[in-house]
Amino acid sequence: MSQPAEDPQPPIAARPDRPPLSAERLKAFVDAVVAIAMTLLILPLLENVAEFAREHKGALDYVQQEGGQLFSFGLSFLIIAVFWMNHHRVFDRVEKVTTLLVWLQVGWMFTIVWLPVATAMLGSMDNDATQKVLYIGALLLSSLLMLVTRLYLRRHPDLHRIPSASLRRGIIAEVVMSTLFAVALVVAVLLPDVGYAAMFLLLLSGPAQALIARAWRERQHAGHARAR
Repeated sequence: MSQPAEDPQPPIAARPDRPPLSAERLKAFVDAVVAIAMTLLILPLLENVAEFAREHKGALDYVQQEGGQLFSFGLSFLIIAVFWMNHHRVFDRVEKVTTLLVWLQVGWMFTIVWLPVATAMLGSMDNDATQKVLYIGALLLSSLLMLVTRLYLRRHPDLHRIPSASLRRGIIAEVVMSTLFAVALVVAVLLPDVGYAAMFLLLLSGPAQALIARAWRERQHAGHARAR
């Protein structure tokens, strides 16, 4: 008697997602990657210190001649720190992760690891459009990936215990930041004289978020009033 034919394996695209995984290892991995990226930022400065020492130059000469690299180092260090704090606030209450959520974080970590390279270019090469795209574009991509992450978590409340109001505020913040990064990139590329000073547009983030949040609350109140 012939055995019944086994059902063929479904194509990968049709297979259900794997069961949620513990988020703890992902959090530890992200923390390690961010720490390494922040450490790598200092390496070009260390190389220059050795070079100045061989030429018997003093610390003042170093600060005066390497001011651009020192500024780019401080800027990128601060940006990565802010991005990490933002990421930590989100994942502090994430208890499980799916395969897709893990890959979103891998993409986010890629943008963080790339920043030391873009920072080295910023401090040691002549400014051009490509350099600005590589630097500000990485910041934009990082912000967009966090926006997608928040939207994904909003659709999967079983993975976390983030209050819906907090998640909504985070989504608004990421939309604002992504928009400002995009505008800063366009301004920096189209107006070379402005250059990286266009990133001061990020100072508008707080006021913009406050305006959007207030408009959202007023819309909610108006909706409740009509429902009565």
